[in-house]
Amino acid sequence: MDLKTRKRWSLVILLIGLPLYIVVAVTLVNWMDRTFGRQPILIEVAVYVVLGMVWAWPFKRIFTGIGKDE
Repeated sequence: MDLKTRKRWSLVILLIGLPLYIVVAVTLVNWMDRTFGRQPILIEVAVYVVLGMVWAWPFKRIFTGIGKDE
């Protein structure tokens, strides 16, 4: 995939995919609160950190080198 295509896909991912993923992550934490009760803040932070890494992992190749000039 050339750089121009990766730049376009990264823009789509950041403007559409990331907000949708944030909604899913917050919904998951809210579900955990309803199901298991309120968790300690460190557990919630750990869940958000893991989810933050999980969404970025599949797109690692797309985001690599995006800041470089053509």
